[in-house]
Amino acid sequence: MPGKIKQMIEEIVRQRSATNPMLAGIVRTKLLLKGLDPAKFDASSPDDPIVIQKIMATASEMGVHLK
Repeated sequence: MPGKIKQMIEEIVRQRSATNPMLAGIVRTKLLLKGLDPAKFDASSPDDPIVIQKIMATASEMGVHLK
């Protein structure tokens, strides 16, 4: 299912920012510093298992639970 990476990133941002736009920007910057560029992925991006694994590890480090 294409777009899973985008959904995962948006879920991390949602959980960490609590819908505060300023905090959402900070969370996106943290993801960028960890090597995950949120702007690079969209709903039609292919699901790369390596990137998904990296997102799962990053979410775990940030204390975010992804399904």
